[in-house]
Amino acid sequence: MRFKPLGSRVLVKRLEEEEKEGKTSGGIYIPDTAKEKPQRGKIVAVGPGELNEEGKRIPMEVKKEDEILFGKYSGNEIKIDGVEYLIIQQSEILGIVG
Repeated sequence: MRFKPLGSRVLVKRLEEEEKEGKTSGGIYIPDTAKEKPQRGKIVAVGPGELNEEGKRIPMEVKKEDEILFGKYSGNEIKIDGVEYLIIQQSEILGIVG
């Protein structure tokens, strides 16, 4: 299925954080149910941007394939073809990594 975000929204796929055999760097085991979801992701699709008061399109600051950081409770989770994604407003993106 194809998906195109509207306005200043982006479609993001979370990037899994590195862990070795379910342990933290300090050696503590963490069950899957207690793990926090990563706050880092890769942009899969970008909307066209918002319209200003004069009706002109404000270009997006991010683009497809950018790796980003976002807030813990940002966006809306959705599933497309069995894969989990987030739909996030550009204003909820904290920064671009890289």
